[in-house]
Amino acid sequence: MNFLLGISRLIDKLSEAVGKFVMWGVLLSVIISAGNATIRYSFDTGSNAWLEAQWYLFSAVFLFCAPYTLLRNEHIRIDVVNGHLPRLLQIWIDILGGIFFLLPMSILIMALAWPMFLDSYTIGEVSTNTGGLIRWPVKLMLPVAFLLLSLQGFSETVKKIAILTGHLPDPGPHGGHHTPTPVKAE
Repeated sequence: MNFLLGISRLIDKLSEAVGKFVMWGVLLSVIISAGNATIRYSFDTGSNAWLEAQWYLFSAVFLFCAPYTLLRNEHIRIDVVNGHLPRLLQIWIDILGGIFFLLPMSILIMALAWPMFLDSYTIGEVSTNTGGLIRWPVKLMLPVAFLLLSLQGFSETVKKIAILTGHLPDPGPHGGHHTPTPVKAE
């Protein structure tokens, strides 16, 4: 279990670093949006490339912050129901949800998105909008983001199992992010 918790710590650090880096995309997207709107209304001109850059940035923030959100225990769940369940049942729901829903879904999306990226890259796909951007970078985001989400889902499942087996202390249902530090045997 300590080996898996070590892998979990590495995955958590990766998710943390990617999430904190990609968050800056929100600011960059706002700056591009404001600049594009100012130029469009002030000079009656604009660029589809800037508009598409906003979309790409929003996509990156949404996709790459999903693992970070899962790490921080801020993902959407039905707390009205889950919050009234015994803690042991909550942990089991997280484990089974990770194994039977999150991991298969994210792996499937990753697998299905990879050929779309490859096709786009191979043909040099470009936006049909005048002055638009190349498409393969945004299509590459899908399999990469879902790979990261799969890794974080694995990490969260390992941590929940470690809580059940006594290898990690339970931070509670709203404990949020915790670095998997094994419980020392006395």
